[in-house]
Amino acid sequence: MKNRIVISFFIFCFLFTLVLSKAFYIQVVNKTKLLAYAKSQFVREVKEYPNRGNIVDRNGNPLAINTHVYNVFTIPKNKNQNYYNELKALSQLVPELGYNKLKATVAKRNKYTWLARKIKLDEEQLRRIKKLENVFVESHSQRIYPNHELMAQSLGFVGMDNTGLAGVEFSLNKELQGEPQVSKYLHDAKGRPVKYETQASNLKVDDITLAVDKDIQGALESYLKETVDHHQALRGGAGVMDVETGEILAIANYPSYDPNDISKSSSESRKLAFVTDPFEPGSIFKAMTVVSALEHKVANPETRFFCEYGKMKVQNHWISEAETHEKFEWLTLGEILKFSSNVGTTKVAFAVKFPKFYETLKKFHFGEKTGLEVRGESKGIFSYNEKSKVKPLTLSNISFGQGIATTAMQIMRSYAAIANGGYLVKPTLLKTDVSQIKEENRIISAKTASAVSKMLVGAVHEGTGGNAIIPHYEIAGKTGTAQRVSPKGGYEGYISSFVGFPVNVSRRFVVMAYVEAPTKNGYYGGAVAAPIFRKITQYILYKKKDFAQFAIYNEKSNQKNLDEVSVQMSSRAKFSATETPSFLGMDKSSALELAEKRQLKVEMYGFGVVQKQSIEPGTTLNSELTVKLYFEAPSYAE
Repeated sequence: MKNRIVISFFIFCFLFTLVLSKAFYIQVVNKTKLLAYAKSQFVREVKEYPNRGNIVDRNGNPLAINTHVYNVFTIPKNKNQNYYNELKALSQLVPELGYNKLKATVAKRNKYTWLARKIKLDEEQLRRIKKLENVFVESHSQRIYPNHELMAQSLGFVGMDNTGLAGVEFSLNKELQGEPQVSKYLHDAKGRPVKYETQASNLKVDDITLAVDKDIQGALESYLKETVDHHQALRGGAGVMDVETGEILAIANYPSYDPNDISKSSSESRKLAFVTDPFEPGSIFKAMTVVSALEHKVANPETRFFCEYGKMKVQNHWISEAETHEKFEWLTLGEILKFSSNVGTTKVAFAVKFPKFYETLKKFHFGEKTGLEVRGESKGIFSYNEKSKVKPLTLSNISFGQGIATTAMQIMRSYAAIANGGYLVKPTLLKTDVSQIKEENRIISAKTASAVSKMLVGAVHEGTGGNAIIPHYEIAGKTGTAQRVSPKGGYEGYISSFVGFPVNVSRRFVVMAYVEAPTKNGYYGGAVAAPIFRKITQYILYKKKDFAQFAIYNEKSNQKNLDEVSVQMSSRAKFSATETPSFLGMDKSSALELAEKRQLKVEMYGFGVVQKQSIEPGTTLNSELTVKLYFEAPSYAE
């Protein structure tokens, strides 16, 4: 009996397993058929980012926007007479799509086929095309750069799928792109294509507001191009930076390109070399040597160094002045910077010694990226550390900007720290209006920043930077003429540079300009790059009221300006509360503001900036006085 039960149980299990296997087989076959059927019904899938955010400048002017274009396609599976009638109707609606051309396009096709891509259609054309059963139209978002070359290297561009590939378009792609919308085309039961769309979770995206001022950017690019062409140079670059917020108000390299048609551009013209390409900075780096000497109390502004009559032997090499006729004997620290003495700078570096000099350079973050929102930023070349055994010749070279490579952005940021009273700020292309002047960002003392600013004013008004002078303004800055490293090895040509800032203004900014390999009309930084600085700075001061005001010196404004050099260097505009102030160089709004503060009656004649006033500055004030101010258009003489 037991044996029968066991045998029956095994027979039952076998039969049950057989039934399950058959059911599983049928299920697999059916599922495979179902998948094959589904696949046979699938035509195509399109992933679109229809609402890419716009990019605007700090004043809301458009820099990158979207426009709608359309792709038109067909799936020529059943090419009957009705199908060809619809092609003819399409050619009548869109004349540039000729009927014969459409017929030839679909002649040997039975899968989806493009009839036109990225064409413009008006609402009536779109409405009538959508009524055609065998013709399909897709809306496509196309990126447009309305200002063409303006700020092209910073903005970058997008690819066919509206994904950022360079510049801000790349670095902020996630914020700009938003979520995709997917469109699928499937065959219905009668074999006709049917469109199915998935809704993106968030089709709305925010616009990006840049710190750049479109007007300043346009002026900068114009002056840069003019200079590069005049000197028949290889290329050039320039930038403007707010020293408190780190905002980049303008930045560019020339030659540039039009991001609306990148096929006509080269990789060189598309990159923002101001940030990506390091070079030996030359004499503009001497300010760092002076900063280090002051910070480590090795010298003060009046300390004198013997400059060997213009020639000094270091190891087996001779260090000489850029102008061999210069036979400097004893120079103060300020005079070394003013006259850009190589021998004097070497003597200062030898007094500081490398470990302390290295400490200063690391505070300025040389050898590190600044973090600007563009692709491919270089950290420069600074292959030393605090334990490096640096030879005297190497230290000498570094002190005046050789044997080290920096980007123009790194130099501009370092001078911003001098201009703002000693704080290292992070440059940004995004509008913030938030000051970075915080004690945790301090890298040098206010006293050092003030002293170096005063020396840099001397370098412009009494030294090598005369071509950077702007009437009515105190300009601090430094010229540079560095040998250019050749791609083939060694040196070939020069890089001419200038970096500086206006001192006696209520809102400071730094301008950096350089020209690579000038071949005509001079090559010194003072002759080539300083005029770019002057024109850009002049434009900002004369055209932009928020930058143009002279600093009015009281306890609050002195705290804001963070150093004393403004007061020292603009004494002609500073008078006591009982004296008539100087209005010279002011625009009307600035003059009215000052008159109101002094409770002074004024009468105004003409337009532009004040060129003459009826009562001499310093005259004792009384309630009966009326000062007549005579305005004239500012002079832009070279």
